[in-house]
Amino acid sequence: MVTMNQFRVFLLAFLLVASPFVRVARAQSSAEDEAASETVDESSDLGIVGEDVQDFGDEIFNPAPGIDTVSVFPKNSARVVTAGEETDLLVGVKNDGDSSVTVIAIKASVHLPFDHKMLVQNLTTMTFNNASIPASAQATFPYIFAVSKYLQPGTFDLVGTIIYEIDQHPYQNTFYNGTIEVVESGGFVSVESVFLVTLGIALLVLLVLWVHGQIQHLSKKTKRAPKVEVGTRTTDASMDEWLQGTAYTQSLSSKSKKKK
Repeated sequence: MVTMNQFRVFLLAFLLVASPFVRVARAQSSAEDEAASETVDESSDLGIVGEDVQDFGDEIFNPAPGIDTVSVFPKNSARVVTAGEETDLLVGVKNDGDSSVTVIAIKASVHLPFDHKMLVQNLTTMTFNNASIPASAQATFPYIFAVSKYLQPGTFDLVGTIIYEIDQHPYQNTFYNGTIEVVESGGFVSVESVFLVTLGIALLVLLVLWVHGQIQHLSKKTKRAPKVEVGTRTTDASMDEWLQGTAYTQSLSSKSKKKK
């Protein structure tokens, strides 16, 4: 059975997909509803001032009761973000409180997925003017951001926050806290591919040099000088003893004396 909170989230998500601009429906008479919607349907009434107009610092505010937020990546359900290029994000706010809500700004940051304390990049802070949501009404706000073109491709965590005021008291809601996939922009050449190609060429050169050295080493072995056999004269000791005292030994001794 669908609970009331689940029904609210479903309704707000439907409105996000259906409307790229702020649409406010007052819970009053039909005449007031039409007047309000006609006024807020114009993109100029969003009152987008610009980027980083107001410095909110690192101050964190609590969410206000009765304020629900939801976000969606239009035409980008895979949440793939191209480095250096703008990405669209729609932020929906539903005001179930008794007072009007004044939206001040939307900001976001990129963190490492395994450690949220490791901040990778602070993204654009988009501020608004005259962006109010009456009680029992809902609105959709566009948020455009771009991660650094030098950011390494991979999976990161995106934390998006909307800051608003109720009766001049600041509050904030985290509308998105999940992963995004960062990819490189255009072309087929990347830093990794250049590194791998360079490494492959270096290994190929080393292999060629090693093969060349082995060939030279083998050629040196084949060019060795041929062996020259030198005849040797050996005499058997027993034969010398048997010939002692004969004319043969006497002639040998006489020849040796003459040489001296």
